[in-house]
Amino acid sequence: MISSAGQPNQTVVVVPAHNELTDLPRCLRGLTTAALCLPSPVATVVVLDSSDDGSERLAGEFGPDVHFIAVDAGNVGAARAAGFEYARRLLGDDELDMTWYATTDADSVVDADWLVRMHDPEVHGGADMVLGVVRVPVWRHFSPAVARRYLRAYRSNGPGHRHVHGANMGFRADAYWHVGGFRALPTGEDVELVRRFEAAGLRIHRDPALSVATSDRHEGRAPSGFAAHLKNLSRSVRTPRAGTAS
Repeated sequence: MISSAGQPNQTVVVVPAHNELTDLPRCLRGLTTAALCLPSPVATVVVLDSSDDGSERLAGEFGPDVHFIAVDAGNVGAARAAGFEYARRLLGDDELDMTWYATTDADSVVDADWLVRMHDPEVHGGADMVLGVVRVPVWRHFSPAVARRYLRAYRSNGPGHRHVHGANMGFRADAYWHVGGFRALPTGEDVELVRRFEAAGLRIHRDPALSVATSDRHEGRAPSGFAAHLKNLSRSVRTPRAGTAS
């Protein structure tokens, strides 16, 4: 257990961002609300990766517990890793076994109970990692046919799910460092981290009720990420196989 009460003593949330000035305020408002729902302190680290849109102007608007750092990696895996490296320097190593890490994306908005549910041992049974799902509340860039095809393929039957999203995952800090943390991968850094948790025999809970709202962005940072998946679906809808319907 993380502590005698089964709850972490502190939490760090890392948000990688590349020219996300439009989306970041909504993201940070959601995280601020989620932090207020916990009795323990929460620090948020926004990692501005190769950003030149003035996102740094948001620093200070969301309180002293929201930190902004800048990197020039052009790599989402490296950006997430930099955020947790910063947090480790900020908080030290003395309470890693009592610290919870989480990460989301700048174009995503967490629910108010996001961290509460991640922390609850009655929900995840004391897991070392918790994986949630995403939902797209508003489809702006893709057609209804693409949305329907996406939803049909995404739905999960049964108690868990098969998805991995950097926009909705959390893990024990000591477990994260035990497996080596995020690697500087341009895409799939979240899936690769999960594989190392599995290889280390750590406990992973996949929670279909832990949902984060995200965007149907047309252009994403990761070459094979969520946006690329939606674009591939869009191509398949525009060119259906003979005898099939979208």
